[in-house]
Amino acid sequence: METHSIREEIVEIINKLFVFADDQEWSKLQKDVFTENVDFDMSSVGGEKKELTSKAICELWENGFKGIDSVNHLAGNYIVTVEDATATVFAYATATHYKKSATNGSTREFVGTYDIGLTKENSGWRINKFKYNLKYATGNLDLT
Repeated sequence: METHSIREEIVEIINKLFVFADDQEWSKLQKDVFTENVDFDMSSVGGEKKELTSKAICELWENGFKGIDSVNHLAGNYIVTVEDATATVFAYATATHYKKSATNGSTREFVGTYDIGLTKENSGWRINKFKYNLKYATGNLDLT
């Protein structure tokens, strides 16, 4: 029988967030990562801060990844705080998008941090708050 610390369970959900997004596993994100409704804030990259369903988040990302050949998130430096059935995670992350056919450079990279909130549900830890804080973006930002 394997035993995992609460911190390991939470970090596993954060890792699934990035891996499932990169692999465009939208149903897994909805089932295994997000709560049904998420306080979602991508205002640092021009989005709005609002409550979205997990389905709406996945549709937003799916549309954003259209035409991109590969997406790669690298995350770490997790600072995890747990209080009863809630948790927060701070993380650094980079996201690299690759489009082979782009003529002005085939990659763009976003560098920033995440503030993520989680809640413990019957099915396990799930993300209910998501905020991205862009530090900078570089490369062919339009991938044209």
